Amino acid sequence: MLPIRWMPPESIMYRKFTTESDVWSFGVILWEIFTYGKQPWFQLANNEVIECITQGRVLERPRVCPKEVYDVMLGCWQREPQQRLNIKEIQKILFALGKAAPVYLDILG
Repeated sequence: MLPIRWMPPESIMYRKFTTESDVWSFGVILWEIFTYGKQPWFQLANNEVIECITQGRVLERPRVCPKEVYDVMLGCWQREPQQRLNIKEIQKILFALGKAAPVYLDILG
């Protein structure tokens, strides 16, 4: 059993696991945080998830997720592993977002 909903295409297709595949999974974890713990691809069966990921689809932006954070997710989900953000870049971006003036979200709207 593999956690395919958190895996990048190269891990699904070739069982290749690297720090770049960890970055992909981190992007999925960010998505989970901003969906208050929804399962990634919750509406799909495992074989449909595999098809979506290998065809280049990504998870949609959660309703309460700031664009800047979704941009980090998209940077984690680049199809080519070498084009993904690296851990240091992610840390730098998230640190800067954490220091920025707070943006209040309408979570009830």
